[in-house]
Amino acid sequence: MQLKFLHLQAILVNIFITDNIYYLPTIIFTVSNDLSYDQRMQRICRSLSNNGYSVILVGRKRRTSINLTKEVYTQKRVNCFFEKGILFYLVLNVRLTILLLKHPFDAVCAIDIDTILPCLITSIIKKKKRIYDAHEFFSQQKEIVTRPIVYKIWKLIEQFSIPKFKYGYTVNDFIKTEFKNIHKVNYAVIRNLPEKTILATEDKKLDTFIIYQGAVNEGRCFETLIPAMLQVNHPLYIVGEGNYYYQLKSLINQYNLTNKIFLQGYLQPDNLQKFTPTATIGLTLFEHKGLNQIYSLSNKFFDYIMAGIPQICVNYPEYHKINGMYHVALLIEDTSANTIASAINKLLNDDVIYNELRKNCFLARNILCWQNEEIKLLSFYDKLFKPNV
Repeated sequence: MQLKFLHLQAILVNIFITDNIYYLPTIIFTVSNDLSYDQRMQRICRSLSNNGYSVILVGRKRRTSINLTKEVYTQKRVNCFFEKGILFYLVLNVRLTILLLKHPFDAVCAIDIDTILPCLITSIIKKKKRIYDAHEFFSQQKEIVTRPIVYKIWKLIEQFSIPKFKYGYTVNDFIKTEFKNIHKVNYAVIRNLPEKTILATEDKKLDTFIIYQGAVNEGRCFETLIPAMLQVNHPLYIVGEGNYYYQLKSLINQYNLTNKIFLQGYLQPDNLQKFTPTATIGLTLFEHKGLNQIYSLSNKFFDYIMAGIPQICVNYPEYHKINGMYHVALLIEDTSANTIASAINKLLNDDVIYNELRKNCFLARNILCWQNEEIKLLSFYDKLFKPNV
């Protein structure tokens, strides 16, 4: 009863009052994925919906898209015809612009640079608030910085658009500082922390296997991870897909590791949360190319902590800082095949180190969880929609 009262109270606090007409502020979020596997946006939209906001999450429909699960917020997908490349982005931006022009909103939030222009255009036309949520330093991804023409295009869009978004937030202190220096905006930091879950046991795993979860994209060290598995006597499960998926399959075949490395494809968030804790070790690997990789703070890093499993992680600044506080990962200085294999085998064979890291994961998961981080999110939006009463 008390929880219901607090929920109702939170909703009432965020209700607008205009000419004696009451309504909930409507926020539209735009992404370029198909919504089904975007755990950060699912968490954000649920938190805002449960606290008095009318939320609409808009993405795109792919040929392989599964049916959307029922949520407390509204979900919409636009058809794009094309799956990737310049034509995909052109069609996506046109479709998003049309949808945003037709649909009423009090604020629109662009998720990363690839959906920022429709939000900018329509918010100016409608004279509504606009917000930028930078999941990453978009123009500094390896697959972009290594392609000069593509890099110039995205960099121009960043330079043109971001300064026009006064309100925003991002996932780590590095991006916040870079945006402040480059674009003169002062964004909040809302990390991509997982919701706290219940784990069955803190005992060491009976079935030993390694897991990599997340985007199978360029810059994730698959060129060295796959041969590293020749030196490891336990299986690797790769959960996810991305722009490097077909090259990954070729690498696995090239090294004759089809009986040791298993591709799971996408798993829906609920299934992934059940699968990850059954692993023994997680992997958080990024090449030392592109600022987005070097200063990343990946979802999987926190997901492994929440799952209670130690991980092998690159010793980059954001991970180094957090690991210095909680000691949940074995950090490596480079991502060569020998270094990765040596680190995996060390964790598998040294029970003292493994059990220490695992114990620390169970302590850290009580702090590094969405239930704590969403307080920042709600504070950010409450300041934007403070009732004028």
